[in-house]
Amino acid sequence: MSTPGSPPAAGRLGTGHILFLIVAAAAPLSAMVGTVPLAFAFGNGAGVPAAFLFAGVTLLCFSAGYAVSARRTGGSGGFYASVADGLGRPPAVAAGYVALLSYTCATIGLAGALGYFTHLVFAAHGITVAWQWCVAVGLALTAVLGYREIALSARVLALLMLGEIGVLAALDGAILFRHGLDALPAASFTPHIATGHGAGVSLMFAFVSFIGFESAALYGKEARDPRRSVPRATYAAVVLIAGFYALTSWLAVGAVGTGRVREVAGKQMGDLFFTLGDDFLGTAGSTGLQVLLCTSLFAATLALHSAAGRYAQVLAEDGLLPAGLAAGHPRHGSPHRASLALSAVTVVVVAGFALAGLDPYADLTTSMLGLGTLGIVALQALAALSVLGLRLRAGSGHWWRETLAPLLGFAGLAASVWLVVGNFDMLTGSPSRVIALLPWLIVVVALGGLLYAVRLRAVRPLRYRLLGTRHLVPAGPEPVPAAPAALSGESRA
Repeated sequence: MSTPGSPPAAGRLGTGHILFLIVAAAAPLSAMVGTVPLAFAFGNGAGVPAAFLFAGVTLLCFSAGYAVSARRTGGSGGFYASVADGLGRPPAVAAGYVALLSYTCATIGLAGALGYFTHLVFAAHGITVAWQWCVAVGLALTAVLGYREIALSARVLALLMLGEIGVLAALDGAILFRHGLDALPAASFTPHIATGHGAGVSLMFAFVSFIGFESAALYGKEARDPRRSVPRATYAAVVLIAGFYALTSWLAVGAVGTGRVREVAGKQMGDLFFTLGDDFLGTAGSTGLQVLLCTSLFAATLALHSAAGRYAQVLAEDGLLPAGLAAGHPRHGSPHRASLALSAVTVVVVAGFALAGLDPYADLTTSMLGLGTLGIVALQALAALSVLGLRLRAGSGHWWRETLAPLLGFAGLAASVWLVVGNFDMLTGSPSRVIALLPWLIVVVALGGLLYAVRLRAVRPLRYRLLGTRHLVPAGPEPVPAAPAALSGESRA
């Protein structure tokens, strides 16, 4: 029988499994359909492919430093463990709570998008299904798969990912076949266009399109060789996502025209890639894009739900959430109680929006996904900073992995945070003053985490000392404390 803090069955995931989990969280097809047209219209138009490459290089630098942290923490604990290792326990508690909030909000936002777009696809084919029922089915499947072993979710996501990447690859091939090398205009990478008016907005949309790629560091306890597979999956995810986004957006520029892409995207917005699909792949191709958009949103919802569940489990193991959420299923090895709790929260929030008569996309998706995106990008910047903190504490380290790479990653991610905060209304698509204030919720949660950690340090020092240290290798600069048997219950209280 499982007990709070019992470890899940190890060795279920290889590098490929983890890769599918984190690429699914980025939802490549959803990003192409929903984000790239916005970058074309409000950013620097034909320079968007260069923005994706810049974001990819920046995140590769971040990954080089993050891999150092992943090896020290056993590839487990995500941002919480990384920040604890490099910046100390109070920032780690703040990061843990913000991570749980951000991944949960992103999951809720994607669930709303799943219901909205699935409803529209059904309607386009003469079938009337309320968006609430579409969300209900999606969340039921997410709850079932989240309860089961993670390898099952990875296999499901692999199938869905092959479908959405396959249809985009087919579209890319059709554009290249019709236009030849003219479909890859060199103008997209000229300094004049790549750094032209709106480049900052394009960079913002580029960075937010990678959300979830860092979540490999949550699956270390379920990986066969976490110290190798977690960094490898992270590197592979960045290269795959950046290359795919840059190439597909570049071919879209070639298909529409360098001088026309901003205007056409501004008129068509979310229909841009469906129009391209209809033109280059025929009606069947356009229909395939519509259906696979829905499966892409489901895959992203499941992937982010899985990540949020593992944050809840790690925080519960350290006594920062109710101890029951730390339990691992005795057969599936999943954080089943944490998964069920998060499913319940998602249902309650979505039902609240539905009962209030609010729009599933304009109100639910934009606000929740915007808040989650901002929180995750801020945590990425903090994780890069934690590697620098670790380097300063150690007094020595590799010049690239532990100094220059995380410094470059932090600079790019800090700029991304600034861009997202400054353009939050554009990211959410809402002029609401209430939604404009949502970024302050991240600040409030972070401050609450800091104050709680300080209080623990004063009143329960042993429990405080154990925070964020469970997965550190003993050879680190600060040894991992072992709790006396008589006090081990305190660490889970």
